[in-house]
Amino acid sequence: MKYLIAGLGNIGPEYKNTRHNIGFQILDALSEASNISFKDGRYGFVAEYKFKARTFILLKPTTYMNLSGRAVNYWLQKEKIDIKNLLVLVDDIALPFGTIRVRAKGGAGGHNGLDNINDVLGRNDYARLRFGVGDDFHKGFQADYVLSDWDKSEIKEMPEKLDSCIEIIKSFGTIGTERTMNFFNKRK
Repeated sequence: MKYLIAGLGNIGPEYKNTRHNIGFQILDALSEASNISFKDGRYGFVAEYKFKARTFILLKPTTYMNLSGRAVNYWLQKEKIDIKNLLVLVDDIALPFGTIRVRAKGGAGGHNGLDNINDVLGRNDYARLRFGVGDDFHKGFQADYVLSDWDKSEIKEMPEKLDSCIEIIKSFGTIGTERTMNFFNKRK
């Protein structure tokens, strides 16, 4: 079985540790923990991760956030992966920092990366892991907030949160979206 795990973010050192790049950060943590590395591929940096007889194609799109759909669609087609085996990792300002929610489908919720994926794929029935980044910004400053670096207290909690996200990715591939949601969405 093959799975596409697409971590959303923006390329470039100025975005590396920003809230909007949590998708990249999760995949980097998985890569580091598994001793695998990303290679420059079409529309993104790609790595292959194997776990329990499953192959996970890890994708960090190089199309920038607002054009993520192009990369996701390309790799779904190239690897012949069914949309039910797609998991998108994304930041969410509607959730408090560190809250992690798995959803089987849904709208973009104002997230430009998800909006573009929905547009390009022509559907929204794919799984997503939403990582809460909080909403500690003044009205009209959402972009500045998500493109800012994590604060010290958030950085301190990050290793535990990233470990949880890695467990969710493994669970998604082994027991499926619904059971993963039932197990992980109940956690605090």
